[in-house]
Amino acid sequence: MNPSAHEIVIVDDEVKPAQVIAEYLQREGLRTAHLLDGLGAVAYLRQHAPSVVILDVMLPGLDGIEVCRAVRQFSMVPIIMLTARVGEADRIQGLDIGADDYLCKPVSPREIVARVRAQLRRASGTVAMAQHSHGFVVEEAAQRIRWQGKVLPLSQVEYRLFKTLLAQPGRIFEREALLNAKDLLGRAVNDRSVDSHIKNIRKKIKPYTGDTDVIFSVYGVGYRVGDG
Repeated sequence: MNPSAHEIVIVDDEVKPAQVIAEYLQREGLRTAHLLDGLGAVAYLRQHAPSVVILDVMLPGLDGIEVCRAVRQFSMVPIIMLTARVGEADRIQGLDIGADDYLCKPVSPREIVARVRAQLRRASGTVAMAQHSHGFVVEEAAQRIRWQGKVLPLSQVEYRLFKTLLAQPGRIFEREALLNAKDLLGRAVNDRSVDSHIKNIRKKIKPYTGDTDVIFSVYGVGYRVGDG
């Protein structure tokens, strides 16, 4: 694991504690970025792909809970939440909405570094498990898709659908097959919902791919990626 290849994002409106954490991480050879508010954090994470996010719960604008919930709509980046709330219910809430770890303040910078390294070890297989197709990189372990290094802002349903199409370029997937892929989340589905999600995927990838067509409709059947 090459430390300098990893960016750790710290989201905390308290500057001095964040600077101390950043200094400890930098001593380990890790790159850091510091964000001061929740809205800025969500915007940044839509455009960048850090290795770990250290997220304070008490933030101006969106609080850490809302930030975590929003980020989980488009990214599975490991999130370590920091909070002064010590109640069990608060910890459970943080983990239930998608946080990977939860630390109660005060916490030593050394422990935070150790927790970050633990998350990096868990995610170390992501690149090795990446699958490439038509310029897209599907990272199974992180459950995300990249285009030229940038993470696409896909929901989990959209990720599953697009991953299914990318797995077999040229194959025409009937809607039923795509329904099965989508239904892994255990939601009620129908043909129209598949069409709606495909429309959303096209809309979300267009800013990255421009006028290049990626997903093709096959009238009366379903969808494919690439030449049939």
